[in-house]
Amino acid sequence: MPLGIVIRKAPGVTRWVAHVWKAVAVLPGAARADWKELRRDGETVEYHAATLPLELFRTDTEAYLHGLSAKVPAIYVVMRPGTEGRPLDIVLATASPYEAQDYADTGEELVEKVPMPEGLIAWIRDFVEVHHEDEVFVKRRRDKARVDRKEDGIGDARIRQVADVYRAPTAKERVH
Repeated sequence: MPLGIVIRKAPGVTRWVAHVWKAVAVLPGAARADWKELRRDGETVEYHAATLPLELFRTDTEAYLHGLSAKVPAIYVVMRPGTEGRPLDIVLATASPYEAQDYADTGEELVEKVPMPEGLIAWIRDFVEVHHEDEVFVKRRRDKARVDRKEDGIGDARIRQVADVYRAPTAKERVH
């Protein structure tokens, strides 16, 4: 599903930061856009920065369920510092909190949490109902083999005495 990303530019609160950029909304089914101005209120401006595909995968339904069960279900927008005259490059929009965490862990991207519209919640929930399969927990069983009885690699193989395998061999015990 095409998903429009709305970015807000607001004045900074300190003299070191001129502007603050924040993802504030998503527009399901949006047309293509490239930093199209949507609204202006004084120095605060909202842009339809980009339209990205929101892709859902059968193997990630557990992550989508986790995201939908949050107090406020969200879409995660991944952004990088801009290139080609843009303030930000919008990299990805995902419904998976696990994937968003992976991007946040790198520290190279900015990850913003944007509330999910009701229609998008329903669309993702329908997808999960069709494709989700609970994984059966299989407890791993130990091998019955006793590996603790062998003493391979312990001590010096040149010593024939069992009593102290850690002592150094004497000159008459050395094997040539």
